[in-house]
Formats: sequence, C-alpha cells, structure tokens
Amino acid sequence: MKKSLTLILILLTTCISAKPIKILEVPSEIGADKRGASLGPRAIEIAAINANSDFFHQHATTEIEPENQALYLKQTTPYAKNINAFAKVMEKTSTSVAQIMREKNTFLIVIAGDHSTAAGTLAGMKKAFPKQRIGVIWIDAHADLHSPYTSPSGNLQRMPVAIALSEDNHLKKKNKPDSETIVLWEKIKEIGGPNRNIQPSDLVYLTVRDKDPQEEFLMRKYNLKNYPLEDIRGKGIEEVISEILRRLRHCDVIYLSFDVNSMNSPISQGTDTPAANGLTKKEAENLLLGFCASPKVRCLEFAEVNPLLDQQNQMAETIFHMIHAISREVEK
Repeated sequence: MKKSLTLILILLTTCISAKPIKILEVPSEIGADKRGASLGPRAIEIAAINANSDFFHQHATTEIEPENQALYLKQTTPYAKNINAFAKVMEKTSTSVAQIMREKNTFLIVIAGDHSTAAGTLAGMKKAFPKQRIGVIWIDAHADLHSPYTSPSGNLQRMPVAIALSEDNHLKKKNKPDSETIVLWEKIKEIGGPNRNIQPSDLVYLTVRDKDPQEEFLMRKYNLKNYPLEDIRGKGIEEVISEILRRLRHCDVIYLSFDVNSMNSPISQGTDTPAANGLTKKEAENLLLGFCASPKVRCLEFAEVNPLLDQQNQMAETIFHMIHAISREVEK
C-alpha cells in the first residue's frame, strides 16, 4: 500500500492529462551488424493489420527517409561504419523529433530500425528543450557506450548513448579512427547543440547485462545506475519505477528507450543481438506502462525488431501489443 501511494504521489507532481500520440518511423539499419531491422517498422504495422487494429490509421505517422543505400557501398570508416549516411539520418530524425516535441503535450512513439537512431531522437529532444533537463530510461541488454575509439565492431547501434553524452572514452582507446570518421563523429555529437544532449546523472539503465570493459569503465566513472533483472524481480516492478522516477525527479522531460533484446532471448529471437536472462513480455509491458503513466515521459522509442530473424512475425506482434496497450494508457 505504501509503495502504491509513493508511486501515485510521484505521478501527480505534474498535472496528468491525456496526451495526443504521434508516430515517427525511422526504418534505418545502417548502424546494425545484420540486415533486416529497417523492415521492423513495417512488420509492426503488419502486426496491427493482422490484429484488425486501425492504430496506424488513427494516429499521425511520419516516416524518415533512410540512407540504407549506403549498405551497397564499400566500407571506408571501419570504426564507425556508415557514419556519413548515419549523420544524415540523425540530422533528419532530430529535426522531426524537435518539431513534434515542441507541440504542447504531444506523446511521441518512435519506431526505429536499429538502435543507433536513438541518438537522433535525443538530439531532437535537446533541440526542442534546450534549457531543460532530459531524463533517459534506457532498457536494453547493452549500455551502448562505445565510440569509434573503443568499438570492437564499428557498429553505430552500440554508440547512441556515447553520442548523447558526447563521450569519446579516450582513456580506454583501442582504435585509431581515420580523419573522416573523427570529423563526422564530432559533427554528430553536436547535432543537438554544442553541449551534451544529456547529463550522466540523468541516465538510468535497466537489464544491461552484456557490457564490454570500455563500457564498464564509463559506467563506473559516471556512477551510472543499472537495474539488473534480479533487482527488478527482487524489488518488484512498481518499486523500481518509483525509485527511477524519484532519481529523475529534477528532470523536466523524460525519454524512454526500449531495445527488444532487453527481453529474454527465447522471446526476442527476432532481433540482431538477442541476450539471455532478460525480461518476460509481461514484465516489459508493465515497466513501459508504469513509466508512461508519468506525465514527464514524453517520448518512447522501440528499436531492433528484425523480421528476417523472426518466426512468423512474433516479435513485431509482441511490440505492437505493447504499443497498443501504452496508447490506451497515454490517451485515457
């Protein structure tokens, strides 16, 4: 009872009212290792059709033109693959996000291909709220804290948080990026503005369980909070939501990012990087519903649905079920 009252008090810190939902689709996969994530947004739309839902007909949807043609070209920036094309996608994404987020009380759902586009979403939020603190709740198997100086793969899907933090991690440098990569890396870090798009103290992780040493170093350096699965189950979802919202109480607006690999690998086969020991579908949905009940949460992003790796579109169906449930919560 006490936990329930605490959560209610947190949610009432701002006047609760229905928020109109808008959809932004970013069918980009240039940051991924495997092909197919660009088909994720369309797979989720098909899941809606198969469920006899008119969700995508009822809600205004904008689609970012991707730069996936870059995948046909010879790779010239191995420590940040396709970064030239990614800079264009990030700029376009940030512009659209900023435009939507400036609309009073709008709730934005971003349906992305690979997770690299989250850097563009955060840059857009910074453009929309340049003088406000942006809280980030990052639900993912990975911390996504690599840079071209540390990345073992060069895949930009593992770099969006580092971009938002403007973090190179030179102390753990293992790569020597070429000059083109360095110039473009500096450019994308400033798409949201000359300073960091988010502050380390305003970032909270959930279910991160696959970290490289360079990422672990940054998590210790900034004292970044991560809620592993055992903590979520031990404390209970309601208490975890309450703790995180208290931690981010000084933030003016909150961004919620959900990578489908945060769920257990038997559920999330339809993704590029499935990881064991993740959330159940019900746990994931309850977390998202709980966070989205807060009036400060203004943007929710789903990433890494890959129908080419899926079976009978199960992953997309799972995510659409969540989107539909969340939309009812937000719009009620």
